[in-house]
Amino acid sequence: MLISGASVAGPALAGWLGRCGCEVTVVEIAPAPRGGGAAVDFRGEVHRTVLERMGVLEELRRLQTGGSPMTFVDNRGRPLLHLPAEFAGGDLEVLRSDLSRVLHNHSADVAEYVFGDHIAHLVEADDGVEVTFASGARRSFDLVVGADGVHSGVRRLVFGPEERFVRHLGYYVATWAVPDFPDLPGGALCHGAPGRMISVGPDNDAASAFAIFRSPRLDYDRHDPEQQRALIAGALAGLGWETPRLLTALDSAPDLYFDSISRVDITPWSRGRVALLGDAACGATLGGMGTGTAVVAAYVLAGELVAANGDHATAFRRYESRMRDYARACQKGGDRTGKFLAPGRIGSWLRNRLLSNEVLLNWMLRQGEDLSSAIDLPHYDLTFVAESDAERR
Repeated sequence: MLISGASVAGPALAGWLGRCGCEVTVVEIAPAPRGGGAAVDFRGEVHRTVLERMGVLEELRRLQTGGSPMTFVDNRGRPLLHLPAEFAGGDLEVLRSDLSRVLHNHSADVAEYVFGDHIAHLVEADDGVEVTFASGARRSFDLVVGADGVHSGVRRLVFGPEERFVRHLGYYVATWAVPDFPDLPGGALCHGAPGRMISVGPDNDAASAFAIFRSPRLDYDRHDPEQQRALIAGALAGLGWETPRLLTALDSAPDLYFDSISRVDITPWSRGRVALLGDAACGATLGGMGTGTAVVAAYVLAGELVAANGDHATAFRRYESRMRDYARACQKGGDRTGKFLAPGRIGSWLRNRLLSNEVLLNWMLRQGEDLSSAIDLPHYDLTFVAESDAERR
């Protein structure tokens, strides 16, 4: 099997299948496991159960950030709304880079990783998929899984252009490192104006900025960080508070992340010997519990492939049947993220007033945990092979 993408879903699937004796190759366009990225969270019993079955739960707990409270402030830094750490951080929050590293380490002994390359072309045959890589290498695989994110190259090659499946939700987000911001109160400080918000919060021993702004779809080069910096600075110009200081850090930040808030809607999630996993199938850029959904989906796909004993068509159908409603329900949270973080003037007043009510806030926290656990999770027989067996392969 070939898996495209080595962020979260790809290494999770590789770990399950590799330790069940499958021959797995993971290809990743980045030259090495990715660093940077914001914190990601897991919520509820289902997320915890899958992480525990994977054998990574305790390791992630040692790496957890502890979450970060959020305090919305006015232009002079005076508090308007305080949200506890569990509001954004769930039960377990870790840096995306730490999660990706842990999943890679737990699968590297049973899967082949190819960094700095990607799928350029693929053709399905009766008994496999012929793949041509950007490097020029050609190989054959039984199955191909696109776990390569919202902007999936596998989805584009097999299902069609991105604009058919990815819907822009009216906002853009960015994160970048802020090396010198010593006066944080132990949580994130957030400042907004209608349709815009910027925040700064702790990130290990440093700090990181997060920004969001309302905008129609922008035409820009996703691989040109200078162009992206100019778009961010233009959108946040005149915002006040600590914005100029944070934009100064943006000028030299090496790990800028910038993307639209979008969601992926595609039916079905597979075609022939090719299937989609994680954000490539049902992504929500922010607020849709996409990381937890990806880890659960990797477990279900691996389980169904092993249970089907080589019948990929049956496995893909059962995988999607089990996951679709759950993923779509979680994904809907991303539809509201932009409007929550960067609403209009009236929306900002309502948010601050309503969430200052502890009863309503606790109800929202319970809703999120209930939603993340709203799936009947099978217990698959994913028997791990002995290390010596893995080494012999």
